[in-house]
Amino acid sequence: MLFEARELKPYAETVPTDELEIGEIYFAVDFFDDEMLIPFLEPKVYIGRNLDPEEEDAFYFQDLDSYQAGVRFETAAEDDEVTFETGTERHLFDYESALEVLMSCSLRRREALGQG
Repeated sequence: MLFEARELKPYAETVPTDELEIGEIYFAVDFFDDEMLIPFLEPKVYIGRNLDPEEEDAFYFQDLDSYQAGVRFETAAEDDEVTFETGTERHLFDYESALEVLMSCSLRRREALGQG
């Protein structure tokens, strides 16, 4: 199996908030360590903006499991196992950009382990 070669940018390209599409899956990529060698990848579903009338410029995301199970913000019950998040502070990527973040991490890991 051969994966296409690509040149990685020295920075991560997040999804601009004006390009978020309701119902689409995005990926939050974070790291457990300062060296950015241990990644954490979490899928998030974008469910809309300003869903609470008292908030302004709030972007809402939902965990993938509950979204796939049919739970929705408007109809969620208190006993539903669901996580809703607001904000844009997390690094959100489309699939290809998240993959590039992980490939950059792989290169850092190789270097840190003396394999590159």
